[in-house]
Amino acid sequence: MFSSTYREARQRFLDTAAACELAVDTRVLDGIAGLEGETLAADVVRIGPADAKRLLVLTSATHGIEGFCGSGAQIALLRDDVLPALMDKLGVAMLLVHAINPYGFSYLSRTTEGNVDLNRNSVNFDGALPQNAGYAELHDLLIPATWPPGEANVAAIRAYIDTHGQWAYQQAVTTGQYTHERGMFYGGAQTAWSTRTMRELLAQYGEACSAIGWIDFHTGLGPSGFGAKICVGDVARARRWWGADVTSPSDGTSIAADVAGPLLDTLRQTCGHAAIASIAIEYGTVPLTDMLDMLRADVWVRHHPDAPDALKADIRRQIRAAFYIDDDIWRGMIVGQARVAVLQALYGLSREEGY
Repeated sequence: MFSSTYREARQRFLDTAAACELAVDTRVLDGIAGLEGETLAADVVRIGPADAKRLLVLTSATHGIEGFCGSGAQIALLRDDVLPALMDKLGVAMLLVHAINPYGFSYLSRTTEGNVDLNRNSVNFDGALPQNAGYAELHDLLIPATWPPGEANVAAIRAYIDTHGQWAYQQAVTTGQYTHERGMFYGGAQTAWSTRTMRELLAQYGEACSAIGWIDFHTGLGPSGFGAKICVGDVARARRWWGADVTSPSDGTSIAADVAGPLLDTLRQTCGHAAIASIAIEYGTVPLTDMLDMLRADVWVRHHPDAPDALKADIRRQIRAAFYIDDDIWRGMIVGQARVAVLQALYGLSREEGY
């Protein structure tokens, strides 16, 4: 159920949907081909009672390279023979959005075709954008002229961490920024195709729903294989559905920084008529500094198309290894925890009173 490329993952998702006799709603990213020349698209499947007023949304590849994990979890859930009967019993449907950022998934990048981080893009671009002075201070160090970075660059970043602390470094780098379009964690200058597509899907499939939940699959932070449940929005409801171990950046309990414009905000922006709760499941892979170094390499290789092919291929291989552990135990942890979270959400949705 897990794949080695976006192209393979997409075909496996489509084949699984066909085997389950499920219709696929495909949203194509026009004008851009994938790394292997393939079509780039977000593919959407809805399962469960046709008249369900409660909906659980599952998304993969918000951060493209992390799609290997989310795609595998989605395919495993489509193949789960127990879920259809349970959803019928509870009156809850599921909407699986495969590869909402297909460009990043295909090109082994975190960001979109415009170097936009989707979890920083759901902001009001007509108003004042969030400021991040810490990132501005670090930008030139984070994206050096050559890769791999030289000794002086490594020492300068180590000095920043020693002076300010690991958490301050993580916040400065990851919170999001809107001033350096060729930089890391760039929120964009306008709403990205993927964000617009997600809003359209939520408006279409959530319009008649009175309660909506959302699980967004991610990798990169935390102990290897452990799925940290991170809430953006209504923490109380999320903890009722998913348990007391749900964390939140807003109250300082999360391993993630309190970022601006997460994609999960599109649910609140689009479906304010419904009772909503959303979490990202963040599966750990490699140590934080190693993970951030690979994101630095991701931005560097994007903006150095003339770099030697061997170097570009090696960077992409290392990036993939930082966000997807090619190991049966790790993959088993992903599927097992995803299934538990889905079951918790289905029961949580079914218990919403007054809807």
